[in-house]
Amino acid sequence: MTPNPTDPTRLDGKLAIVTGGGSGIGEATAKVFAKAGATVVVTGRQLGPLQQVAEAVGGHAITCDVSDQAQVKEMFVQAQAITGRVDVLLNNAGGPGPIAPVAEVDMGDWVACMNINLVGAMYCLQEAARIMTAQKSGSIINMSSLMGIQGYPMRSAYVASKFAMIGITETMARELGPVGVRVNALMPGAVSGANMDRILARRAEAEGRPAAEIERENYTDVAALKRWVAPEEVGRAALYYASDLSSAITGDKMKVDCGRF
Repeated sequence: MTPNPTDPTRLDGKLAIVTGGGSGIGEATAKVFAKAGATVVVTGRQLGPLQQVAEAVGGHAITCDVSDQAQVKEMFVQAQAITGRVDVLLNNAGGPGPIAPVAEVDMGDWVACMNINLVGAMYCLQEAARIMTAQKSGSIINMSSLMGIQGYPMRSAYVASKFAMIGITETMARELGPVGVRVNALMPGAVSGANMDRILARRAEAEGRPAAEIERENYTDVAALKRWVAPEEVGRAALYYASDLSSAITGDKMKVDCGRF
């Protein structure tokens, strides 16, 4: 079936960059974007997983450590050269950061988390803003978190970085709106996968409690739908912001959390 050019769900002819694209939400979103017709560039630090995702979606793999500004600049140069444009950025690369109370957290680990989740995100935003301003079009989707609007014990670095992403989203929406560029934020809740498995294991060790108990009390029983969020569900929410379904929406933030309110 030939795609309908007036279908607002489609991304045909658009180039989308997905940072942190080798696994989890990034991988799932790359697949959703590609199915919608986008040319997808997946970036991250490990070439192997990126190549697997790129092959699966008929896209491109470019290695990039977002905490290194020179690498970010070069990645955007390479990505833009594919079609001459950058139409969508899913600013997704990040890590969970240290899991410890504020009084005890290793500040080296704390700063390292900020350098990836916040400074690295800003490096990507700066390049995307320059390219999209020149194009006078584009959609930027910042990956915040449910922890971007509420504090959470033992996760101060991650919380601080994700709160900051909400403020940056609103700031850039005002800056770039006049040139037709939209900037929105996604706030996933607990998303199933290897990352959450690692977080549960680290919390269980730190708190001296079974991981299953922490999972029920903090992630699944507190959600209205009583379950985890699947990565592809976040990907479909990202498609909403990337596509013309949300053509009048900017400066927005959306929870994707199975009802953890």
